[in-house]
Amino acid sequence: MKKVTGIGGIFFKCKDPNKMNEWYKTHLGFDTTQYGTSFEWRQLEDPAKTGTTHWSPFAETTKYFEPSTKDFMINYRVDNLEALVAQLKSEGVTIVDEIESYDYGKFVHIVDVEGNKIELWEPNEGE
Repeated sequence: MKKVTGIGGIFFKCKDPNKMNEWYKTHLGFDTTQYGTSFEWRQLEDPAKTGTTHWSPFAETTKYFEPSTKDFMINYRVDNLEALVAQLKSEGVTIVDEIESYDYGKFVHIVDVEGNKIELWEPNEGE
């Protein structure tokens, strides 16, 4: 079973997300919004299909990364999230929450062996 298909996003804590967005916009040309930015790319197997990788600064007081105490969280793109979660449960991996669905895909959070919270994302078709 193919598990991770790529990196869906990089999220990190900082003192001032707005200031961070502006700095990256000014100095590195990021097309930022209040949520950071997305980088679009083409799939190797089928260049007609695109995908995105998200970059997003969070306030250092965010609770979104809990139960991890780390200042970052990586989002991994996956196929067949339900089957993957079932497999991870059988392997004793800590599943933080239930799978949630949105317009842009399904998400769940897990914790690795060192306590890093990881977001797993199964994008909707076309994403």
